[in-house]
Amino acid sequence: MRLFAQLYAEIDARTATLEKVAALRRYLGAAPPADAAWAVYFLAGGKPRQSVPGALMRATACTLAGIPDWLFEESYQAVGDLAETIALVLPPPASREGEEVGLAEWVETRLLPLRGQPPQAQAQCLAQWWGTLDTPARFLLCKLISGSFRVGVSKLLVQRALAEHAGLDAKLMAQRMMGYTDARQPPGAARFLALLAPQDEHGATPSDSGQPYPFFLAHALEAVPEALGAPADWIVEWKYDGIRAQVVRRAGQCWIWSRGEELVTERFPEVVALAQALPDGTVVDGEILAWQDGRPAPFARLQQRLNRKTLPRKLLQEAPVTLLAYDLLEEHGQDLRGEPLLHRRERLEALCARTGLPISPLLEADNWEALAEQRAASRERGVEGLMLKQRAAPYGAGRTKAEGLWWKWKIEPMTVDGVLVYAQRGHGRRASVYTDYTFAVWSRPPADAAEAQAVVEAIARRAPVVPGGLQLVPFTKAYSGLTDAEFAEVDRAIRASTIEKFGPVRSVRPTLVFELGFEGIARSPRHKSGIALRFPRMLRLRPDKPLHEADTLATLQSLLDQHGSAAAPAAGEGAGEAESPA
Repeated sequence: MRLFAQLYAEIDARTATLEKVAALRRYLGAAPPADAAWAVYFLAGGKPRQSVPGALMRATACTLAGIPDWLFEESYQAVGDLAETIALVLPPPASREGEEVGLAEWVETRLLPLRGQPPQAQAQCLAQWWGTLDTPARFLLCKLISGSFRVGVSKLLVQRALAEHAGLDAKLMAQRMMGYTDARQPPGAARFLALLAPQDEHGATPSDSGQPYPFFLAHALEAVPEALGAPADWIVEWKYDGIRAQVVRRAGQCWIWSRGEELVTERFPEVVALAQALPDGTVVDGEILAWQDGRPAPFARLQQRLNRKTLPRKLLQEAPVTLLAYDLLEEHGQDLRGEPLLHRRERLEALCARTGLPISPLLEADNWEALAEQRAASRERGVEGLMLKQRAAPYGAGRTKAEGLWWKWKIEPMTVDGVLVYAQRGHGRRASVYTDYTFAVWSRPPADAAEAQAVVEAIARRAPVVPGGLQLVPFTKAYSGLTDAEFAEVDRAIRASTIEKFGPVRSVRPTLVFELGFEGIARSPRHKSGIALRFPRMLRLRPDKPLHEADTLATLQSLLDQHGSAAAPAAGEGAGEAESPA
């Protein structure tokens, strides 16, 4: 644990990429393979499952520190992070023996078995372990126990450090690491050593393996499309709103991988059925979509299929899916990624013609104006805009903006003007600033500014809501989109206009209007407004807009009628929760 805690502290304290890579290489050179296997897993994005409820961790820390809960709460509000607060309030350790226990032993023999034990047994383990670690190691252990481990290092940087440590090409390392963080196959010394094996002894993609290739990602097009040159140099497709996936067909089996490197084969039996027609040695890149009446269904329909352990027949009938293929990465066991996209597309079209696999259609136009006209109809078609892919482009790895080979030319988001009504502190470097906001719209249009102001005054007095009267109805949360300076400005306004506190949440006097953007809208019986948004974010402050001119529930209903769906986005996929803390 000591080595991993030192690595975490070094990475967290540094901003330069070269320094982070150097720190990783030093750790890889000193750590045993079993420990390095888990370190790479966590640093590359593997998610530790929560072993102990946060409330039990907090109560145990209060008992050991001899402090009341209110004092812990005040400390937590000042620090902004549960693990750090616990590590700081605990008394000095009785020994340091826990620091010499390896990371693999900590995870495999202590943390993983801890999940599901009785609360008393969990509290005893916490007290014993915290008593053998210093503050940095306690902090790290709490992060792992709570399932909230996160540090400022990207997966690409981890791959680069591993490649340099092993003397291998970084692209090969990226390929070997595909699926490494899949929770169903925990890391171990053997898997870690396989990552480092010389290339001639350990092929990148064994023919009998379901390992996919690293996904090639696009950047949002921020410049005018004319800057890309002639449209004839680009392959143009619709930008679908689904799940990016690779279908791997080898050794008579089929594997389906999401872009998040999660194996999702069992969730999409329709795609498995389509893949049965593919010959061995085939890897197809495409998009899994909810598909009804010959066109894409809203993403919310597809979301009903996610995170489900079982797929009842009714759900399969209500939310059918398909795969639209748009790239061929491997054919007859041959890696095609180095070939120009145009050649891969020709092979893909021939494959789809033979097997019946659906293929993403291409758009044709003589100029960018004509393509812009087609893009303008995206929402009516159930898509997000256009994908622009250079005809001569190879299939790369990750997202490399400098190359400019793939671009997503998305339509503008839907927008609504909402009123800030609740605020909560952020996390990490924003732990002392209120950055997480809840927004409301009017239940109906106010008659004038005076009627709106009367509602504001009633809220400030905590007066009961008049049945049938004008109200501000919470409808979404958002925490991104503003600059640090704008967050600081809003933070000052929140502190000056706080009405009540509900733990970490403050209700505020409604004074600020924001323009919010979002990608989708759906009905949701789980929310008071009856509506949930997909990927809500703040586009700008609206100091120019009077409070009574903020939007209404009727505005959201109109957008819902035009572009919405019957099912709400699930939590964790951009659904805008809008429940009052009261």
